[in-house]
Amino acid sequence: MKFFGSLLFLGLAGGALFAADVNLVEEIIAKINGDIITRSELDRSRRQMGAELQTRGVKGEALTKAMQEREKDILRDRIDQLLLVQKANLLSINVDSELSKYMADIQLQNKITDSEKFQQWIREQTSMTYEDFRLETKNGMLTQRVIRQEVGGKISVPKPELQKYYQEHKKEFEREEQVFLREIFLSTEGKDEKAIAVADKKAKDLVARLRKGEKFPEMARDNSDSQSAQQGGDIGGWKRGSLDKKIEEIVFNQQRNYISDPIRTPNGFLILRIEERHKAGLPPFEEVENEITEKLYMPLFQPRVREYLIKLREEAFLEIKDGHIDTSAAPGKLTKWSDPAQLKPETVTKEEVASRIRRRRLLWMAPIPGTKTTVAKTSRSR
Repeated sequence: MKFFGSLLFLGLAGGALFAADVNLVEEIIAKINGDIITRSELDRSRRQMGAELQTRGVKGEALTKAMQEREKDILRDRIDQLLLVQKANLLSINVDSELSKYMADIQLQNKITDSEKFQQWIREQTSMTYEDFRLETKNGMLTQRVIRQEVGGKISVPKPELQKYYQEHKKEFEREEQVFLREIFLSTEGKDEKAIAVADKKAKDLVARLRKGEKFPEMARDNSDSQSAQQGGDIGGWKRGSLDKKIEEIVFNQQRNYISDPIRTPNGFLILRIEERHKAGLPPFEEVENEITEKLYMPLFQPRVREYLIKLREEAFLEIKDGHIDTSAAPGKLTKWSDPAQLKPETVTKEEVASRIRRRRLLWMAPIPGTKTTVAKTSRSR
């Protein structure tokens, strides 16, 4: 959202704002580089937080305590996101194709063909308008891309450190024999012989396409009759002795990326892909190198992200209304709220105006509070 003062107003007549026509629309809590955070946005974040905790089974006093603990960071999180979205725009990061694919995938997974019905379904599931949900999703993608590019991509753990960790923590990596699988299941429940033959042919066609390189998760999503279809067919890890003997003879004698022939079951045809296969005992360093990297990477990653966000705050034009706290404020950064309505008129020369314009460009074109005297309307920046 663009900001033009401490409150957003409608009700302009003849280019001037008349007190009698003032209609309070929204309260601004923070201003960041020409964008704003409003009270309704914070309230929405609070509601979403509560709904998320409840879906995890948090109730009663535990819910109250968790909400109190997390609420203090709501403004911080909104400032974080807005700064990262602004940075993404400065870096010319574009996620439009990724966003379109993601929205199309949601619609396809839930088998909703009508666009209006899909938008209604989004409103019912999220309590947000379709446009707001799409914008929030896009902003989430932009923030992840910036963090990955500007922070994550600049962190590396030297290989000697990885090897040292492996030597000192070998017990952590000892494994039981286990296989990790994806599935595509074509049901034959209640079907006659002709329909079963059709399902058989379809299963064989899917195997042929998969072995030519088509992506298993997408094929599972679009064709499988199992509940795992929404997870791309992922059914997790299985130890020896936990699967049907016929299936175990196949998957425990093949290697990673193996795609099975259709397996006839009492109620359908099953196609399996081996995602990973762990042999019993201590794996070699090369097999667990990525796992060790993640273990050592994450403790470095989170502090670096916070350092980066503080740096963005230091470079930003940032004002926060009294009574609200940014729990990750930059040390020494002044964010005291200045209300343009209280600023006194001043006389400036043409040279001073030109100097201010140059300075504003250096500050990411950040607007100077009080320079806008009349506003027709406000709009959310997209």
